[in-house]
Amino acid sequence: MDGADRSLTIVTIFAGHSLDTLLFVAAAALIAGLARGFSGFGGALIFTPLASALVGPRVAAPILFLIDAVAAAPLIPNAWRSAQRGTVATMALGALVGTPLGAFVLLHADPTAIRWGLCVIVLAMLALLVSGWRYRRAPSALVTIGVGAVAGFLSGFAQVGGPPVVAYWLGGTIPAATVRANIILFFAVTTVMTAVTYTAGGVLTANVFVLSLFVGPLYALGLWLGTHMFSRANEQTFRRACYVLIAAAAVISLPLWDRLR
Repeated sequence: MDGADRSLTIVTIFAGHSLDTLLFVAAAALIAGLARGFSGFGGALIFTPLASALVGPRVAAPILFLIDAVAAAPLIPNAWRSAQRGTVATMALGALVGTPLGAFVLLHADPTAIRWGLCVIVLAMLALLVSGWRYRRAPSALVTIGVGAVAGFLSGFAQVGGPPVVAYWLGGTIPAATVRANIILFFAVTTVMTAVTYTAGGVLTANVFVLSLFVGPLYALGLWLGTHMFSRANEQTFRRACYVLIAAAAVISLPLWDRLR
């Protein structure tokens, strides 16, 4: 079998996507996993806009949902023991409304409009991260529910719901380990919500599962490499590099450049 035949076979197996598309999405997964493994953030903000530019947001978002759900599963037992489960449950009430709404927009809005909106949201979330802003007031149930609704919407829409939750919980007096457990447990809950809404909406297609199997190992490799780099590299320098990658992902993914692709 020559190179052309091998390429044709790969394209056939992976739902008609070109080899260039597959390699690009795989590279995006590796970079996203590296960023998330090292700094704990940025994976969705890098992968979703980049992958959406080539396979569409209705494929990119559920791919990230699947591969990140698998990667985060081992963290849940410890999070359950350490988290403030009552607070997480309160925030989950908001996500119960926001997550299906975000998934509805993903399913029914124009794909090009979704991509424009995604790029704007990613840049807004980047600005929030770079600013270092934190919610400094005493947490209230109403605000907690509101943050959950926003995070749920962003997760259902594009799997980018992390920054609002981080900014809200890191601003208080809660110990860092508890904040981390809260975040992990909250997104475990929203994962279940997203699974239900994505399944009901028919987003979790065979195409999505096959592509997830293709890019999932590279995302996991990125997580592993990023985690092991944490103790060997300058955290501030790498965080700045993540910020640059997120900004570049948003700009590169703009529908403005589609004709050049």
